[in-house]
Amino acid sequence: MMSDKFEENLLLLEPKQVGFPPFRPRRPWIGGDLQTLHNTLVRPSPNLAPYPAERILIPMDDGSGDRLWALVNHPILDTNKPTVVLIHGLTGCENSLNIKVSTAHHLAQGYPVVRLNLRGAGPSLGKCKGHYHAGRSSDLRDAINNLPSNLKSNGLFLVGVSLGGNVVLKYLAENDGLKDVIGAASVCAPINLKAAQQRIMAPRNAFYHWYLLRNMKKNTRHWVGSQGETIRSTLPRINTVYAFDDLIVARHNGFRDAEDYYKRSSAQPLLNKIRTPTIMVHSRTDPWVPVSTYLHRDWGDNRAITPVIPPDGGHVGFHADDNQTPWHNLCISIFLRNILSYPN
Repeated sequence: MMSDKFEENLLLLEPKQVGFPPFRPRRPWIGGDLQTLHNTLVRPSPNLAPYPAERILIPMDDGSGDRLWALVNHPILDTNKPTVVLIHGLTGCENSLNIKVSTAHHLAQGYPVVRLNLRGAGPSLGKCKGHYHAGRSSDLRDAINNLPSNLKSNGLFLVGVSLGGNVVLKYLAENDGLKDVIGAASVCAPINLKAAQQRIMAPRNAFYHWYLLRNMKKNTRHWVGSQGETIRSTLPRINTVYAFDDLIVARHNGFRDAEDYYKRSSAQPLLNKIRTPTIMVHSRTDPWVPVSTYLHRDWGDNRAITPVIPPDGGHVGFHADDNQTPWHNLCISIFLRNILSYPN
């Protein structure tokens, strides 16, 4: 069970992580929906031009010939710091606004950044035979194993956003190929996929549901390979996220049905297997991912994980009144600095 202190503050700090700033939402962006929609309405445009960039293509080891496309940005000065690997959320890519804002933040701190596009996302849309999903942690394993050695020489710190967060957590729990990973973070990860599906399909989330499903179907129309034609012929029958997961994701990725996909791909049952220092940032007002999936567990069972759950912040929002940098990025930087200061 949770401690009374955790229930009261919704913020759990390990001794080495003392120093996270309190979160106070920036007016008028108060409440889960406004926090969530801030980037869509404001359209932040971080300047990444000063940071040298290079495109890399990372081969997968499954014999498909698919490659993950990544964009690497380097800090202006070589600081010998670990590389931060950013993994986007559902229907996202390297150019998602939250990914670009985080990229600018970490580069300013002196960290090289890899913006990793999951299979079939961003510039690899229409170029892969397969497509990413919330449980495809093997792709992340292959990507890390096959990253150029210069990007791994000082270690890797993984940051998964939303769906990408579930992928990161599942990968960490599998404890396979982690020798280069010094730490990780998830931001608003749907660790219980069934609960997230039910939440996104709730009547109050009708707009979010429409928006996500529209983009999911739009991206899927570009699926190549032998499955492409079958998938495109199925799309007109799909009018819910659940149907998409059942008829597209599950059917074409070896799951029995949507329920089997949710059960086998959710990170929640696997969290106690994580041994890598990990910060999990979530918000009590996230309209997409129910906070109950975070609160109904004993976090003391695994001291490698630091959950940080403020009373507001929306879904990957965390727009604070005292800093233009999203609050979750500040917490991740503090956590990473503490890992480097306390290697044991």
